[in-house]
Amino acid sequence: MPDDIVKDEAMRPDQSPAALRHPEKAANPDRPSPRKPDWLRVKAPISKEYHETRRLMRDLKLNTVCEEAACPNIGECWQQKHATVMILGSVCTRACAFCNVATGQPDKLDPHEPDHVAEAVAGLGLQHVVVTSVDRDDLDDGGAEHFVRTIRAIRERSPATTIEILTPDFLRKPGAIEKVAAARPDVFNHNLETVPRLYATVRPGARYFHSLRLLDMVKQVDPSIFTKSGIMVGLGEERQEVLQVMDDLRAADVDFMTIGQYLQPTPKHHPIDRYVTPEEFESYRKMGYGKGFLMMASSPLTRSSHHADADFARMRAAREAKLAAAAG
Repeated sequence: MPDDIVKDEAMRPDQSPAALRHPEKAANPDRPSPRKPDWLRVKAPISKEYHETRRLMRDLKLNTVCEEAACPNIGECWQQKHATVMILGSVCTRACAFCNVATGQPDKLDPHEPDHVAEAVAGLGLQHVVVTSVDRDDLDDGGAEHFVRTIRAIRERSPATTIEILTPDFLRKPGAIEKVAAARPDVFNHNLETVPRLYATVRPGARYFHSLRLLDMVKQVDPSIFTKSGIMVGLGEERQEVLQVMDDLRAADVDFMTIGQYLQPTPKHHPIDRYVTPEEFESYRKMGYGKGFLMMASSPLTRSSHHADADFARMRAAREAKLAAAAG
């Protein structure tokens, strides 16, 4: 197997070629990625734990964003039996220019999915779990109730497990954000994905300031919930724009920010503008802490769910230290 698992033709093993997953991109010209630098090369997954995790997900008929988004960290994470479960089906109603998740007519909701997720969490013995989803603009609540049912099912089956959710934006779904926040996940994550100037080409179905307001609303519902957001770089953004996004997130009292390198899933997707160096990522990390984030993850291979369990523990410890300092 090749060393670099993030390939242009990335796809789930049980699906047709990538071009068929994205019919809306079929007419796009091919814009192949430049050759990846050494710092982006990872080994193909071969561990016993990786295959055990994959088998469990298949047995329970669960989707994972690890596979659907062709994540470069899948070998490392699944070796540790950390899989990010993707609920609400495997087909998205949006067509973001960067994303490898299939676009088209959404799947019918599986009423047993929340229980299957809870079974997987228990089966893997997870101390911390990340649950994400596709966008479901076709549903009246955008899938909010399904998130709530999944949180409750996990809590009932594994009460000691901390729960992190990575949600869509629930655009034009009144009450959805409040409903999910009221279920009190430990971490409420919603990614801005890129700087506002690039939304029209990178994330055309979304609205930057709506996403910011979502994160702010979570804190209004329950200030104890940790909030988290992330962006990709290498899409054509400028450094000052990234720093402005940091300021916007801090104004919404977001606790944790992630920054990672954009990797083009297929030649039909948004092209890579450049590969950002590890030194630049480290600079962003230091700037983020300087701006007041409790936790910053910034590196070429950083993804929303990468090291989520360890990062959550560090973030919680940072909050406790901050509260103790304020009290003392």
